[in-house]
Amino acid sequence: MEKQNSRRNILMPILFSLILVAGIGAGYLLSRVSGKTHEGNPVIDKLLSVIDYVEMEYVDTISKTDFVEAALPQILLELDPHSQYIPASEQQSMSEPLEGNFDGIGVQFNIQEDTVVVVNVISGGPSHKRGILAGDRIVKVNDTLIAGVKISNDKVMKKLKGPKGTKVMLGIGRKGEKTLLSFEITRGQIPLYSIESSYMIREDIGFVKINKFSKITTHEFKKAVTRLKRKGMKKIIIDLRGNGGGYMDAAVNLADEFLTDKQLIVYTYGKSRPKTNYFSTQKGFCIDLDVAILIDETSASASEIVAGAIQDNDRGTIIGRRSFGKGLVQEPVVFKDGSELRLTIARYYTPTGRCIQKPYTKGSADYYYELGERLMHGELEEADSIKFSDSLRYTTPKGRTVYGGGGIMPDIFIPLDTAGYTTYLRAVINKGLVYKFAFQYADNNRKKLSGFQDPEKLEFYLNGQNLSAEFNRFAALQGIKINPASDTNAKAALLLNTQLKAYIARNILDDKGFYPIWHKVDDAVLKAVDVLEKGKAL
Repeated sequence: MEKQNSRRNILMPILFSLILVAGIGAGYLLSRVSGKTHEGNPVIDKLLSVIDYVEMEYVDTISKTDFVEAALPQILLELDPHSQYIPASEQQSMSEPLEGNFDGIGVQFNIQEDTVVVVNVISGGPSHKRGILAGDRIVKVNDTLIAGVKISNDKVMKKLKGPKGTKVMLGIGRKGEKTLLSFEITRGQIPLYSIESSYMIREDIGFVKINKFSKITTHEFKKAVTRLKRKGMKKIIIDLRGNGGGYMDAAVNLADEFLTDKQLIVYTYGKSRPKTNYFSTQKGFCIDLDVAILIDETSASASEIVAGAIQDNDRGTIIGRRSFGKGLVQEPVVFKDGSELRLTIARYYTPTGRCIQKPYTKGSADYYYELGERLMHGELEEADSIKFSDSLRYTTPKGRTVYGGGGIMPDIFIPLDTAGYTTYLRAVINKGLVYKFAFQYADNNRKKLSGFQDPEKLEFYLNGQNLSAEFNRFAALQGIKINPASDTNAKAALLLNTQLKAYIARNILDDKGFYPIWHKVDDAVLKAVDVLEKGKAL
């Protein structure tokens, strides 16, 4: 009996989820798409009757609204890992990153030792105009104490964000001031940039890192490329590692900039959606640039559209590791209450015909854990560990072999670098000590370090500060001591020292300071530079 009850407890919520979603979703979408209502439809009438019956006769009082809200996300998991329901309360925060802006006060912060610390103030934003500085501690928000109370990042965001034009009062702790400073800040529209870094990495090679594909990505990209071309850029590295995607149109528009007229970028097809081709429109803005694109196992969706278009059109070199493998297209349906359904309605295919969506028949948990499987099977360290069947082989116009079946395979494989990661280095990284030390060092020396606005000059200064020795003393106080016999080698020392400098620079100059330092030990970037310098890019 106990086993039967357990089974029933599992199956009943699923059954009611199916009923609720099928009834409410079908009724809404049928009326939306075809203009018909559910009146006279016996299936939908039956489902709605069941819902009403449950509401009236269930042993406890239930809210039909709460019932539906809880059921929708669960049933969509039965379809695929990317169809999802977004409650009205979460819709804005889910959409903001791709819209390109949000309403707030314009600061980046971190919580250090249970204190909210301003890491960066957005230039021209509300906080910048009122005189908030990097290094300031936000102690109070509208007379509510937020320091020393174990507040979370989400709760801080909710307190600082708000509609444009509304006011918020901050109590600021600042070094050198004995009492809290009060600032009344009027919230404004804050840009969310998708270009994380852009600079000249060599005399004629530019570097652009894109962290997402939003409404403003193409505009940002053209602006960055224009600036770098003025500095002599003839070749470009586009870093899509860690880029989980975004708007498909943004990816199509970016790929368009590198292609000549009427080249196929991507096509989509679904059971209820006819095949739709997306072609390049004209001579692209970047058609004169040699290009190398960096991807890894977290590059997904829109990132894979760009990488696939460049690879399949023999336009550039893809460097890194196999991408995530998301080839499903979602369409948003917005409900009257502000909630949103993002339903998978098609798959996308690269120009050679590859559907790079990886399998998801075993469920969402296994689908996302597949990245862990790659690590366990050695794929991140050895390209030869990846097995492809002949049915997944495709040929580009120039006769190169490319593969489908679960992500974009790079032209040049870059293994996950584990050689320099000693037990000591892994321990201090996993415990967050590298970042913690970098923050404290920058915070204690902010006045001096802020005088260096050029990353190279800042790095030159830091090279003379013996950071590694100072860090080892810091780590020892945190309970992690270095073992000279096993934890010291040239690679590990270089990695640690470079990380310390890069993170200190990020605390002073944001990503403008971080990437030029970190890239000196980034194998994928160094390989891309080598490929472009030797003219081996396609």
